[in-house]
Amino acid sequence: MNKNRITLSLAAALALGFSANTTAAGFQLAEYSATGLGRAFAGEAAMADNASAQFRNPALLTYLKGTQISAGAIYVNPNVDIKGSATPHAANGNLTGDSVESNADDIAHGAVIPNFYLSHQINDTWAAGLALATNYGMETELSGDFKGTQFGNEAMVKTVEINPNLAYKVNNQWHIGGGVRYVLGEGHFGAVSSADTYNQNRELVLKKGATLKYMEGDDTAWGWQLGTVWQINDAHRIGFNYRSKVDFSLEGHAEGAAFRLMPDQQLPGSMDLSLPATAELASHHQLSDKLAVHASLNWTDWSSFKKLAADINTIGTVDIKEENWEDNYRLALGTTYQLNNKTVLRGGVAYDTSAVNDTNRTLTIPETDRLWLSTGVGYRWSERLTMDAGFTYIFAEEAPVNEPRNGIASDQSSVPFGGTYQGEIQGNIWLVGVQANYRF
Repeated sequence: MNKNRITLSLAAALALGFSANTTAAGFQLAEYSATGLGRAFAGEAAMADNASAQFRNPALLTYLKGTQISAGAIYVNPNVDIKGSATPHAANGNLTGDSVESNADDIAHGAVIPNFYLSHQINDTWAAGLALATNYGMETELSGDFKGTQFGNEAMVKTVEINPNLAYKVNNQWHIGGGVRYVLGEGHFGAVSSADTYNQNRELVLKKGATLKYMEGDDTAWGWQLGTVWQINDAHRIGFNYRSKVDFSLEGHAEGAAFRLMPDQQLPGSMDLSLPATAELASHHQLSDKLAVHASLNWTDWSSFKKLAADINTIGTVDIKEENWEDNYRLALGTTYQLNNKTVLRGGVAYDTSAVNDTNRTLTIPETDRLWLSTGVGYRWSERLTMDAGFTYIFAEEAPVNEPRNGIASDQSSVPFGGTYQGEIQGNIWLVGVQANYRF
């Protein structure tokens, strides 16, 4: 275990520990607080409920009085299945033409996603904060009897973000803020043969389950975020936030027959991975003393994610998986209703577009469009302590997945080790979270 991995493990322990799985587009996570979960994360860059607000817009720190702490966790339970059939590959290089059914159930891992936030009002115009959370993570795994593992049988990205922020109230209308992001990440990608592979002389070349490609590594990197709030009047405000791209060079090792390595042989190497830039435009409208509505439009620069490649010592650069993603958009609408002095009710709906089209969807990152339905409640236990809870159900749209994809060399080179696969992604996700907020 190297220094970066030890540091990542320590940071994850400080954040309560988690194994993240994606619920937004690509391997992005929206789940930064249970408060926002209850309204489908609508209006987040304009909402100043508690110290967690800084993670979606640091300018909101100027709305928080005194010193506040917010901590919580969200449990994610994904139910993602692949249904389809495989066409085996013959020793002469052709497909046999005899398709066999092959399905994979629950390929995405469940996760607990924790968070911790601290805010402090320095004076009437300045405020500071610290966020410890995550914005990206995923983990999928296909069982050994699935007949598409030659294209990929496992993929994982985990990140922990340490994010100090500073905000300034320019005047009653304008608030600005920014922060530095120190991100610790690790990831891996693997593919194994889904069938015994023979040459034209019927000699066994590679056994079923043998590693074709495997690359893992970890790294730390820096990023930044900037945000602003326009307080139009007492009842209406608009917020905007931009988070920079973060570039990793995941240092670790590679193994597998596709890298011309012997079984159990490992070579040092690295894999570049970028966490894309994001932006959010949000609004908050207080329609009455009891009722507010809010909205968000989010953009993620997933078109920057073209492929995964391993830079292996003594071998050079070898393509692992071509991705060819596209930018993603998310629209969310939510409401907040103050039931009485102690209880607030929340609700929201969101639509999250896929980061891949039907042509480029892969088995290991089964991206589809998603519809979010959310509800939540907040309760004031005392003048200092409030508790929030949220629940979301996500409908994942059924979508085709076919590998190899036309014209993609990293797919075509995997066909001899199991054939081709045609199927459909289907599933749903549910999330439940709690948040505690304390003001000193």
